[in-house]
Amino acid sequence: MHNKSMSESYAAAGVDITAGYKSVELMKKHIARTKNEGCLDDVGGFGGCFGLDLTGISEPVLVAGTDGCGTKVKLAQLLDKHDTIGIDAVAMCVNDIICCGAKPLFFLDYIACGKNYPEKIASIVGGVAEGCVQAGCALIGGETAEHPGLMPENDYDLAGYCTGIVDKSKILDNSKVAEGDVIIALASTGVHSNGFSLVRKVFDIESADLSAYTEELGGKTLGETLLTPTKIYVKSMLALMKEVEVKAVSHITGGGFYENIPRSLPKGCSAKIKKSDVRVLPIFSLIEKVGNIPERDMYNTFNMGVGMSVVVAKEDAEKALEILNANGETAYRLGEIVRSDEGVILE
Repeated sequence: MHNKSMSESYAAAGVDITAGYKSVELMKKHIARTKNEGCLDDVGGFGGCFGLDLTGISEPVLVAGTDGCGTKVKLAQLLDKHDTIGIDAVAMCVNDIICCGAKPLFFLDYIACGKNYPEKIASIVGGVAEGCVQAGCALIGGETAEHPGLMPENDYDLAGYCTGIVDKSKILDNSKVAEGDVIIALASTGVHSNGFSLVRKVFDIESADLSAYTEELGGKTLGETLLTPTKIYVKSMLALMKEVEVKAVSHITGGGFYENIPRSLPKGCSAKIKKSDVRVLPIFSLIEKVGNIPERDMYNTFNMGVGMSVVVAKEDAEKALEILNANGETAYRLGEIVRSDEGVILE
């Protein structure tokens, strides 16, 4: 297809279009893993096509989300490990739209790089594909752009976009949240994909020993722990919403508890949480200690071990916990809804 497509002049300027063709060929095997009944064509066209199955949906609403991985990509570059950062890109998007009750349908990625190294790009996309498999959505397209002169050769950045669907009557809009409702925590896998500018400063990451702190981190190195992919909660949340009335969901990302939990609560309602009930992961205790970070800042920056919070009626709490844990989550009671305008009350 591309046998006659080449430009020596463009290559001399720093862009090798033939490397782009090789990248696409290498990534096709990863993309094939995400194929589902909605996919209508192969990667390589000018747009990704997806057929909608509206069976059982009376008023379809499309929900879109876009995000990146922040400066976590720097850690992937330092460790020269690029096959998981794509999971983070998918997670940051699909975890957002599931908060509206939407099922992710398809995903597109965008990779900007200083130089296109096909094997590296294919490895990144392999991670994206794995994230899509975990979320049950299709990877229907993407873009890789070389930016010589703008980015160093070994640098890259990754972002993504996803679209999901929900019946209008089932959109989670927090209108049913009430005093006495129970807040359930879904455990995170670690720092996920936010707060890494602070993490990098705390550990002076560019010159740090990334093999250190195994004793504090349960046998894992600092590098392994920090690069652990963001947990994708889509399938467990969809299973929960089939059987229990979910009133509100918060994806705990940048801004931590104080910013994200109130976003899912109506005016006059607050989340009352005991700090002793938060199952803080070792990495956060280490960050707080090494960086001498005030506790208030920790809870206003990181997820602290809670990647997602879910609000259900008190009488539905036990059933919700059973469903979530049966679907692979570590779920537990985090707190309750009280009448207040404080947003989050941490005691």
